Amino acid sequence: MKKLIVCFLATAATMTLSAATITIKVTDTRCQSITGFGAACCDGAMRPFGTDTQPVRLLYGPQSAIGLNIMRMEISPNFKGNITAADVGWDTPYDWAGSVPSAKLVKQRGGIVFGTPWSPPGAFKTNGTAQGGNSDSQGNKRGELRTDCYEKFFPWINTFLSYMKDTAKVAVDAVSVQNEPDWWVSYSGCLYTPEQQVNLVRNYAHMLDREKYNVRLISAEPLGFHPSYSDALMNDETARNQIDIVAGHIYGHPPLGNLKQSAVLAAKYGKEVWMTEHSSTDNIGNRLPNWHEQLLFAEELNECMLAGCTGYIYWYMRAHWAFVGTGEAQYGADNVKNRLLPRAYVMSHFSKHVTGSTRLEVSHSMAIKTEAAFEISAYIKGDSLIVMAIDTTKNAHNLELQLPAKVKSGNHVLSTANDELCKESPIDISEPTSEIIVPLPARSLNTYIFMIDKSSAAIKELTGTVTGKKTYYDLHGRRMETPKGLCIEEQADGSTRKAFF
Repeated sequence: MKKLIVCFLATAATMTLSAATITIKVTDTRCQSITGFGAACCDGAMRPFGTDTQPVRLLYGPQSAIGLNIMRMEISPNFKGNITAADVGWDTPYDWAGSVPSAKLVKQRGGIVFGTPWSPPGAFKTNGTAQGGNSDSQGNKRGELRTDCYEKFFPWINTFLSYMKDTAKVAVDAVSVQNEPDWWVSYSGCLYTPEQQVNLVRNYAHMLDREKYNVRLISAEPLGFHPSYSDALMNDETARNQIDIVAGHIYGHPPLGNLKQSAVLAAKYGKEVWMTEHSSTDNIGNRLPNWHEQLLFAEELNECMLAGCTGYIYWYMRAHWAFVGTGEAQYGADNVKNRLLPRAYVMSHFSKHVTGSTRLEVSHSMAIKTEAAFEISAYIKGDSLIVMAIDTTKNAHNLELQLPAKVKSGNHVLSTANDELCKESPIDISEPTSEIIVPLPARSLNTYIFMIDKSSAAIKELTGTVTGKKTYYDLHGRRMETPKGLCIEEQADGSTRKAFF
């Protein structure tokens, strides 16, 4: 299968370019493959959904309108009920049941589930509590993993994996070292320096029972994706070999800053790069995000792709500034509980079409800067060529696309406002061509989907530089962490074949 996707953004700097035509050239140089998009199974102040799986039903799987495929859940350090560490052994099952119904449904729909500890158990820590320690009531004592408990950390993670597999019947795909190791908090948290993380991973990550649980290890997830954390891991060969995914958050740091810098060594050593938490416009007050703020969210998604990200995981699934309504009246009549919000449809432009693709390098006729007028990204996937474009200005533009393969038909998915989302219309192509002009409406989010003309010799040109290894997809085009049954195997050169495992 071959599918090519191009993402294009125009920002406020283009307001004087009314009806301008921008030429975009897609190259055949390959960058990262995109694993997918998702959100955390959290609701309100870290309250799990419990038995309410409606957000997941609305958001996950190819049968949903949004198409998410990655779910993040907490590995809680808290014991069930009122039991304390003084009453039971450290390996007693913890309070891990809350996210199980949602996790189970995500797995049933072919998705990926990974767990993140906000803190190890308090008995393992220097301050004796799962809390971070940053408050008067907690003594303002920094909570860190005790050095004599490093050897207990990954066996504790194994108990989580055992519970999820044997009791909950959910196979977890990956686990992280720590949520925000660089952020001293009063809630559940644990601090690590980059050197402490390297020590933990280098000397003890071999205790993670990878083969038994078929699980991958994610690095700690720093608050602002500071490269000191990931670079320290990548520069230590033993620690590097234990890490599968480099992760972090982008609070206070745009994607083309720390995330992009962190991705350099990660890509060099064949690691995935996941942005595992961010909430955009969560401080907007008693209203839903306006359309301009939705377009800024789309820009964030696109910039993460440009930075080398292979997975993007938003914060809450259900919040008035997220994907599913909460029903709280103070946020307006449109905030209906368990109804999809506009931000979910913005995400769908990416999650429905970019998941499972490989990014290609592109160029265009305008100068590019970190916050420039235009941002472009391109992808190959299956037998479609897809162009995604965002214009945050009051002016319409034309896009002249120079593609590395001829296309024979097309479809346009257009979003122009919070109440004008994902409207589809055909794109008329009279004969196969690799150059086409399409309209870019003002203040709009667009996905242009073209079918590649397989009979054209142009498709043979898509053989540029390749990074990464073989990837596998199920028959719905969803990327598979481990090939099982009948699936599609994509070779390093972009060729594909059906395979059975």
